[in-house]
Order: sequence, then structure tokens, then C-alpha cells
Amino acid sequence: MDTEKDVLIEGKVDWKGRTATKNNHGGMRAAFAILATFGFENMATFALAVNLVTYFNSVMHYDIADAANHLTNYMGTGYILSILMAVFADAYIGRFRTVLIAAFVEFLGLALLTLQAHYPKFQPPLCNIFLPTSNCEKLSGGNAVMLFSAIYLMAVGAAGVKAALPSHGADQFEEKDPKEATTMSTFFNWLLLAIVLGGSVSLTCFVWVQDNKGFDYGFGLSMIAMFVGGIILICGLPWYRIYVVQGSSAITEIIQVYVAAIRNSNLQLPEDPSELYEIPMDKEAGLHEEFLPHRDVYRWLDKAAIRSDNIGSSPWKLCRVTQVENAKILLAMIPVFLCSIIMTLCLAQLQTFSVQQGVTMDIKLTKSFNMPPASLPIIPVAFLVVLIPIYDKIIVPLLRKFTGIPTGITYLQRVGVGLILSSVSMAIAGIMEVKRKDIAKDHNMLDAIPVLQPLPISVFWLSFQYFVFGIADMFTYVGLLEFFYSQAPKSIKSISSCFLWSSMAIGYFMSSIMVKIVNHATKAGTKSGGWLAGNNINRNHLELFYWLLSILSLINFVVYLFVAMRYKYRPQSLDAEHEHDHEVHQLRTLKPSM
Repeated sequence: MDTEKDVLIEGKVDWKGRTATKNNHGGMRAAFAILATFGFENMATFALAVNLVTYFNSVMHYDIADAANHLTNYMGTGYILSILMAVFADAYIGRFRTVLIAAFVEFLGLALLTLQAHYPKFQPPLCNIFLPTSNCEKLSGGNAVMLFSAIYLMAVGAAGVKAALPSHGADQFEEKDPKEATTMSTFFNWLLLAIVLGGSVSLTCFVWVQDNKGFDYGFGLSMIAMFVGGIILICGLPWYRIYVVQGSSAITEIIQVYVAAIRNSNLQLPEDPSELYEIPMDKEAGLHEEFLPHRDVYRWLDKAAIRSDNIGSSPWKLCRVTQVENAKILLAMIPVFLCSIIMTLCLAQLQTFSVQQGVTMDIKLTKSFNMPPASLPIIPVAFLVVLIPIYDKIIVPLLRKFTGIPTGITYLQRVGVGLILSSVSMAIAGIMEVKRKDIAKDHNMLDAIPVLQPLPISVFWLSFQYFVFGIADMFTYVGLLEFFYSQAPKSIKSISSCFLWSSMAIGYFMSSIMVKIVNHATKAGTKSGGWLAGNNINRNHLELFYWLLSILSLINFVVYLFVAMRYKYRPQSLDAEHEHDHEVHQLRTLKPSM
């Protein structure tokens, strides 16, 4: 009799290409190396996400709005490229290799950024951009090429890590094993914990070094953190379950359904869905194929599975029922995806304009220590370090007793809590901005230079908006990651996390666009050229912008409620071994109505 350690994991191999075994590979032991890698990657990049806007503004002499747009464009590019990187990982070189290569590319970008920050010859001439009479020269020419080459190398690297690392971590568990499936849910919660632990170091130590010792030293620390993360990833190699590359893109199969449905649009759907095309469900096929029951939704897509003598067997004209059902599931997920975009639009403001608010305020933590404004997100991050284990180990089991749901509450309920909190966060941000500007007016400091004369109001007043948004983060982003991974078809689970990163990418790009639209729309009513134009944030109308985002978020939440209530969760897949059990279950379900 085979022992548990000899149980083979179908479709996964070890680092030498041998079929992975249950006890020797995977599980939390392998996942810890992956979590540590993700933590160090976020340690390297969190400080950049909150402090690059200051670097662009004070060192490279870009206006605040342009600096904010450069940052959000960089962040958005990193997230949107994750789709391409995930498809590449699934179809060509695998997830582990993709992460390894991406980490190296991100390391190169950080090295180039550090080099430019260290040598003045790669920067514009020194100038105080905060002086109203200054005519500072912006970065241009070859030095500008160097800067944007560095940040977009980092964007490509970050895209690969975000696309492949979470799914590589989920590969260490088997969904069909109830015990491992529960542990997988814990893995996603701990994935956020790894992010916040890495982020806490980045937001404190790295940001402090950037502000007090120089950006070159701070970027250098990020480079070292990225290197350590890559080493840890390699060290976990003997324990990984490595997903076998399929050799073709699963996205192609989804596209084939839409193409086939359009090409067969003139055909008549059969009254009996069993007449639609599906391969025979036998044990041999069940090992390698997924089978989903037909659902009476989005019936126009069923035309892709109509059998006809004139169609032939081309996959662009005839698709399996399961393939069609996968396309339906993906289509049903799109409204949830669209409702999640506004969340990142709000997050982008906390990483840009809120940091600029902090620059103008009193940053003294003690008499001898100043709190870097970019370190403000450490407040919700520190809270999450405590809350995540409590939520996973205490709150979820408690909720499970009342709801009977393994995750305590459904994925969509968790997302909804975060969406409404993001609206509250933006409303609080607007109130705090009014208070900050009132202080500036009362002390005749509307034109004060922040570095030389900060406002007599503590930077910790901004912690309220960060605190509320931090809780929203925990609910929405982890909820979305689990939702997309659990609902995505089996064939594209490797790129399921990219739905989240893609929604974040669109949110960052929308932030850049919205800043320009708001400035253009309000140009006539302001002296500075718009609510957010110019370098003097005290003369701007940031509070109105925050309240606008709060209203948009509230409207988005109402739309989301409608979407979430209509959404039907993905049905359980069938396989040859359990086909009989499924048929018995159907008969038992129908029996009372007979």
C-alpha cells in the first residue's frame, strides 16, 4: 500500500522535473518561502509607491500634478503588464521561472534608479522648487530616458512577480483536498500579512533613509531587499510543487468561444442542452479535463457548442460545453471587476496628494525625531499586522459558526465592506484637508515653504484617512484575490490574480486622467489653473477633489450592491470519478417536487 508521502500530485513536478509528491513538496513549508519573497519584494517597492512623487518633485523638478501622474503611470503599467506576464508564464516558461526572471529585471531597475540618484550629473541642476520665484530646470534628454528606463524596468519586474507569485503559492495546495483547500484560504490572508510586514519596514526604515540620508541610500536598500527576496525564492526550490506548462494559452480557449458564437449566430439552439457538444466524460479524460454542467444563462454563447455538419471540428467554430461555461463565468465576473476600479483610484490619492499634504505639516514625532510624511501609511499597516492574524484565526472561525461559510463571509460581502469604507476614507480626507488649510489661513501661511516653515498642525491628523482605508484594503483586495482565484475557470487560474492587478492598473491610469480632467474643468474658476494645478497645495482645492471621489465611490458601491446580488457563484466541476455522485444528488434534489 502506498504511504501518504508517495501520493503523486497530478500536473505538478519538483525542480528536477519529477512528479511532485504530497508530503515532500508543497504545503505551508513551501508557501513560507513564497510569502517571504513577496514580503521582501514589497519591502523594496512600498517606499517607492509613496515617496517617488517627492523624488520626482523635489529632485527631478516636476510639478506636483506631473509627479503624481508619473507615479500612477508607473504603478498602472506594472499592474496592467501582469496580464501579459501571466499568459507568458502559463504558456511558455512556467510561473516559477517567470518570478525568478521578473525579480532579476526589477533588481536591475532599482540598481539603475540608485545609480541616477547617487550621481548629480544624471540629475537637473540644484534648485528649490518651492520658491515662488524659482525657474527650475526639469529633467530632460538622456537623463530623463535613464529615469524612465529604470522605473519601467521595475514596472516590468513587478508585473512578473505579481502575476506569477500568488498563483505559484496557491499551487502548493490542492483544491480537491479539503484540508489543503482550507489552508489555501489561510495562505491568501497571510499573503496580505507578508505584504504589510514588508511594507512596514519599507514605510519606516526605507522612507526615513530616503528623506534623511538621501534617495540614493534609500533606493540602494530597496535594491538589497529585492536581491534577498530572489535568494529566498531560490532556496525554497527543493520543496516547490511546480505547475507543468500547458503549452497553450487558456485565454485563447475563452476567445474561441466568443468567435465561434459570433460565427454560429445564424444557427438555431437545440431545445435540449445535452445535444450541445462535449467530449465523453470517462476516467482517462477526467484526469486531464474539467467538466462543468450547462447553465441556462448567457444562452447566446451556447451557439459556440452547436453541432452541425457544416461546421467541422475547428476550435474556432465548435467548442465544448465546459469551455462555453468557462466563458460565461468570466463574463459574469466582469461587472465585479469594473466595480473594483474606483478603489484604486482612491488609493492613488493617498500615495500622492496625501503625501504632499504631509510635507506641509509638522512631522515631529519627538523632539529629536521627525516622522517622514511618506511613512504615514505605517499606521494602517501596523494595525493590519495585528488584525490579519486575529481575523484569520478568531473572527473567521466565529463567523463560520453563524454563516456556515468556510471563509466566514462570502468573497463579495468582504469586497463590499471595503468599497464603502473607501468612500468614508475619502470623505475624512476632505475634512482633514479643510482643517489643514484653515490652520494655514489663520496663521497667514498659505504661501509658506514647507521645508522651511511647516504648518503648526501635526501630520498625524492624516492618519484617520489612512487608518480607514487600511481596513478597506484588508477586506477588498484580499476578498478580490480570493474571489477571482476561486471563480476563475481551472484553465486560467494561473492568471486569475491578474484580474485584481488589472483593476488596480486601470484605477491608477484613471487617476492620472481624472487629475487632468478636474484641472481642465476647474481651470476657469481658479487662479492656479485648476483645483490641483501648481506647486502650492495650500492654494489648491484638494478637499473638493477628495469629496468628489467620496461621492463617486458611494455611487460605485450602490452599483456594486446590484451586481453582487445578481451574481451566481461558480458551480462545482464534475469529474468521471464523481459523476455518479452528482447524478444521485440531482435526483435527491428533484425528488421533493415529484
